[in-house]
Amino acid sequence: MDETEFWEIIDSTREAAEGDPEDHADLLVDRLVRLDPDSVLDFGRHFEARYNRAYRWDLWGAAAVLLGGASDDAFDYFRCWLIAQGREVFEGAVHDPDALAELLDDFDDELDGDGEELGYAADEAYEQLTGVVAPDLGLPPQAADPAGTPLSFDDDAALAERFPALWERFGPV
Repeated sequence: MDETEFWEIIDSTREAAEGDPEDHADLLVDRLVRLDPDSVLDFGRHFEARYNRAYRWDLWGAAAVLLGGASDDAFDYFRCWLIAQGREVFEGAVHDPDALAELLDDFDDELDGDGEELGYAADEAYEQLTGVVAPDLGLPPQAADPAGTPLSFDDDAALAERFPALWERFGPV
């Protein structure tokens, strides 16, 4: 599976789910089980590589603005959700997290930002297809610490300064 096919699967299932992350995860599994097991593992590699690439302090700060704070788990689920938003949003956010203010049409912190189930879609599809747990994908492990310069997520002034567009649009009222 190449990168284009990966993003086409992400986009088509997201559109069918009308933005609901739980429905998106279900539709993603349904789509992946129509592939052969090796293609499902390829999809998993694409997903995990992007998930690891998004392990950045600046993206974590953007998640904290959007979610009103972001624990370790919340940031993990946010990265899954971010990938599920498609190539343009994902790449734009990795390049400049403050650009999420323009890249996101809307953001509902009750529904959006939590894509936990999306992170398990390839594993679930593989297990459905083969009856066994997916093997290790052979990718380097996630770094011990996020890339970039650490941020204080409790400092509203620092977040507003670092992410002015996001803060203006999605920060606390």
